[in-house]
Amino acid sequence: MEFSLTEEQRAMVETVRALCRDQFKGRAMKWMDGTFPWENIKELAELGVLGMAVPEEYGGLGLPVLDTALVLEELGKTCYVTAMAVMGEVGVQTKIIATYAPEEIKRRLLPGVCSGEVILAVCMTEPHAGTDVANFKTNVVVKGDRLVLKGTKTLISRVDEAKAFVVFTRVDGKPGREGIGCVLIENDTPGFEIISRYHTMGGENLAEIQFNDCELPVENLIVKEDGFRRLLNAFNTQRCLNPSISLGLAEGAFEEAVRYSRDREAFGRPIGTMQGMRWKLAEMYRDIEVGRSVLYRACATANPFPDPHMAAIAKLYNNEMAVRVTSEAIQVHGGYGFTDEFPVSRFYRGARYGSLGGGTHETLKDLVGKKIYNGFSDHDGFLGMGNF
Repeated sequence: MEFSLTEEQRAMVETVRALCRDQFKGRAMKWMDGTFPWENIKELAELGVLGMAVPEEYGGLGLPVLDTALVLEELGKTCYVTAMAVMGEVGVQTKIIATYAPEEIKRRLLPGVCSGEVILAVCMTEPHAGTDVANFKTNVVVKGDRLVLKGTKTLISRVDEAKAFVVFTRVDGKPGREGIGCVLIENDTPGFEIISRYHTMGGENLAEIQFNDCELPVENLIVKEDGFRRLLNAFNTQRCLNPSISLGLAEGAFEEAVRYSRDREAFGRPIGTMQGMRWKLAEMYRDIEVGRSVLYRACATANPFPDPHMAAIAKLYNNEMAVRVTSEAIQVHGGYGFTDEFPVSRFYRGARYGSLGGGTHETLKDLVGKKIYNGFSDHDGFLGMGNF
């Protein structure tokens, strides 16, 4: 078994790490009011980062899921808002277009994704249904060579910046999960309307979008047949990228805690020399290393999409671990950790998002629980031999 990064992976990580350290770290507070980090996005586009999930024939790098996760981890260590903006370009919406869209759409949009000129967004959640996909009400009707899209999506990222939106929708009113497909709509389509806006504790802006009988070319129906299964396969990539940001947030907070424990003195000596503090740091480090192992293992299963159960476990563990570690980092800082002057408060606020997006923990625990219940063998048991 090989656990070391390739030379190419290490070079990419070190390049992004240097950029984060020298440029992004000083700008991180700048984006907390919801301003989109265009400055950072431009520099990352020049490195090829935005094209990691785009096949080479469309100007991208076509990198494996693990490589993408490694970069998001580094971004998460410095700036949650930038990491989330990049995940929008390398995540599920790009994967869906690159895997399922007609050739004309791929050639029109994907090169712009690589250059940072085309920002993408995904629309899943509805005001009355998020995880409950079977009750989505947004619907697209096929009328000859045209589509008519009607419905409402909420808690959508990058609405002011995105050129194109991948919308999970019912097709021709077919009920249940079997009726779910997806369409592509661009922001200048008549009937596309932003009706509400929200600012998050992590620093991002979200919005609610209404589709008022939007007419689209029939080619914009990207997924129809067997739509829910195919879309969920692509979404498993998101369940590796989301926790990679969580892992990065935990690492960033941990590094700040170590620095502070060396600099802060109490009772005549650095607090890091005290056993209670050393144990706290050791537990944080342990949790981070466990999270890294399970995440990288899940990423390695991608062919082209990750194993759904390994991705679920990686997300469950890292999302919860990040909240725990960032909270402990605040505790290490004492009252200063509760202020905006120290970055650990930002890390904590960003970490809280993880278990809300990309599949709630309640849903993922049920998914894993079914695997355990149905997959257990009275004869052979369940675990061992490196298999889950």
